[in-house]
Amino acid sequence: MAQMVKRANKYRFHPTPEQAQELARTFGCVRLVYNKALEERSRAYSGEGRRVSYVESSAALTRWKKTPELAFLGEVSSVPLQQALRHLQAAFANFFARRAKYPAFKSRKKSRLSAEYTRSAFTYRSGVLRLAKMDGPLDIVWSRPLPEGAQPSTVTVSKDAAGRWFVSLLVEERIRPLDPVEQTVGIDAGITALATLSNGEKVVNPGFERADRRRLAKAQRALARKEKGSCNWVKARLKVARVYARIADRRRDHLHKLTTRLVRENQTVVIEDLTVRNMVKNRSLARAVSDASWRELRSMLEYKTAWYGRELVVIDRWFPSSKLCSACGALQEKMPLGVRLWKCACGAVHDRDVNAARNILAAGLAER
Repeated sequence: MAQMVKRANKYRFHPTPEQAQELARTFGCVRLVYNKALEERSRAYSGEGRRVSYVESSAALTRWKKTPELAFLGEVSSVPLQQALRHLQAAFANFFARRAKYPAFKSRKKSRLSAEYTRSAFTYRSGVLRLAKMDGPLDIVWSRPLPEGAQPSTVTVSKDAAGRWFVSLLVEERIRPLDPVEQTVGIDAGITALATLSNGEKVVNPGFERADRRRLAKAQRALARKEKGSCNWVKARLKVARVYARIADRRRDHLHKLTTRLVRENQTVVIEDLTVRNMVKNRSLARAVSDASWRELRSMLEYKTAWYGRELVVIDRWFPSSKLCSACGALQEKMPLGVRLWKCACGAVHDRDVNAARNILAAGLAER
């Protein structure tokens, strides 16, 4: 049976100079409101032990707009400012529920530039999107159509470090589960091979960061030679950001294609619960682990299996998948990382990664 899911569709767009200026002002106001509300909440929490509600923050925003110092907040759309307060409310809810750390202030240089508009602040008709306070519709590059009859519930406009503008439209879409299949697969994530499957297939790690390392180093050297804050420094920083954006785009595209294929071909997908956060602390492995992007691989598998009626099983991180013989079940005492091919006492010869993937699959099927 088809299910309704909320799905964000992201597109590039090219703003006019006036639109770019209005959006830049909106981004700045969103950051200011978020930080000022966070400051007020922190003062109340640390000084009085009192929690400030969204309603109180919203009332404070109204007062700020009436002051001479912050009167400019009334010149941009009020909806992104209210949404910033809602996001702060969610951040505090996660903190008090111990799901996240204490909310942090948004940095002018490091924080993501974005603004969220709800239905009262935009109109969408037949591929034409207009935002509040804008002089005309956005010039969107429709790389793929929205689902037929879909109406966005929220629109998020953002600008990345490479200077590219994006608009993300959240729509409710009906997705039909894929037809059931008999095939199952276990996946052993790695560095040389991004994913080794229990059927013996090895998906080579493209190493997009490694492939562009020379280009990135050249751009970073050019940036280091410029005077910080100068016009040439801004241009050089943009070149570095574009190299990083190219790496991230190619990596994400590859992961989407791989995870979509795995979900289409298999009814059950089994993976390990890897601690990527701890792995990147190892200086010799951090760069390679980050380039492999295992966390993003898992995230894609999670929502795609949920969408298409497949099953994702995650086994314990301490399961000895590499030390266990997939033929007889014997457990080896040691298995150094340098050992890629080994022979069990039962006579079975194993490729380390393929054997691990088979053990991961068996453990996952046993947990169902």
